[in-house]
Amino acid sequence: MQTESKAITNGTTRRWLKWLIVTLVLAVIAFVASPNGPLGTFWRPSAEVPAPAGVQLPLLILLNIAEVITFGLGVSFLIFGYPLVRSTLPASKGLTFAVYLSIGWLLANWWPHDSLHVANGLELNGLIAIEYVFHITLMIAGVILAYFFMALLRQQAMQSR
Repeated sequence: MQTESKAITNGTTRRWLKWLIVTLVLAVIAFVASPNGPLGTFWRPSAEVPAPAGVQLPLLILLNIAEVITFGLGVSFLIFGYPLVRSTLPASKGLTFAVYLSIGWLLANWWPHDSLHVANGLELNGLIAIEYVFHITLMIAGVILAYFFMALLRQQAMQSR
């Protein structure tokens, strides 16, 4: 029994270690590929974007760190998370896949979203495109997750009768 428990713990630790490594590697890559990073030349900040002053720079750096970590976690989730979602969710294959994609997108979208804002500046057509691509898809992801949650609650209510 103790050996079985140790094997389960080791398997879980290895699984989360893979998630952590992929998350951190992707976060570092995203950080250096951010618009102000050394590899971010393809989407340098627009000339219209004002330079941060005072406490603004460290606050923006902290925000970027949060965004690149959630980007890395979102991609890790998309790489490793589907079997976990499939085994956990009592839903159709289509809804399960939609929930999986929604969770991944809700995590991963922030870094490219903000980076595109910085690169685009105040050009209105670009802003509208960015807002539609990101905000509408985030709204759809939220609706999918709310629908799943309501379906899960209905299923639990029916099972408790």
